Amino acid sequence: MRRAPPDANYPQAPAAWTLALKRVVDVLGSALGLLVLWPFLAAIAIAIKLDSPGPVLFRQERIGKGGEPFQILKFRTMIAGAAQTGTAITTRADPRITRVGAFLRPTKLDELPQLINVLLGDMSLVGPRPEVLAFIKLYTPHQRAIILSLRPGMTDYAAILFRNESSLLDGRDDPIKTYQNEIMPVKFAYYERYSRDIGLVNDVRIVAATVSLLAFRRVPKAFGIEHELPRAERHIS
Repeated sequence: MRRAPPDANYPQAPAAWTLALKRVVDVLGSALGLLVLWPFLAAIAIAIKLDSPGPVLFRQERIGKGGEPFQILKFRTMIAGAAQTGTAITTRADPRITRVGAFLRPTKLDELPQLINVLLGDMSLVGPRPEVLAFIKLYTPHQRAIILSLRPGMTDYAAILFRNESSLLDGRDDPIKTYQNEIMPVKFAYYERYSRDIGLVNDVRIVAATVSLLAFRRVPKAFGIEHELPRAERHIS
């Protein structure tokens, strides 16, 4: 897909060497992560299996770069068959969430199997979070062109700032409408911001901020993430 020139409000495509270096880091980073974390991943898998019947992994079709669908991998945090018994949007109080899932979801540990998606090339360590087709269709053609020009990622600006997304949807009469009308426009602003900031140094900064958030529940100001970008919660009325 050819991108429109900058005067059409599209960010310039990163240099080929920048994207090549990004892919090298993705492969090395995901392979190292899987190698180091495999005992921890195995322990989570055992806990899921002992907690409730069903598969260890949850698979769902998401839309990747260029509009290509792929199967995203997560640790299962809900009862087996949950997709057939409720909406695609999950709040913290969703009764479908298992006991182990209630721990994995807020800590984002359920996302770790996506290191496999990164290694396979479906995803990147850093990039906009991949959406299901139903939500991709809700973006404007201009927005879709930008989002689908990027390889989706495990984390990015929006993932950090919307780390409490489920809590933002708690108590809403229509969580899907809230997500569509209030959260998606803000997320896109951050996706577009990232499309202009692609680079090794920025990716390392975002990954470091994400690790700090998960380990210490805070992002140091030195990383410049929350200092530069307003807290997502302020955008949700």
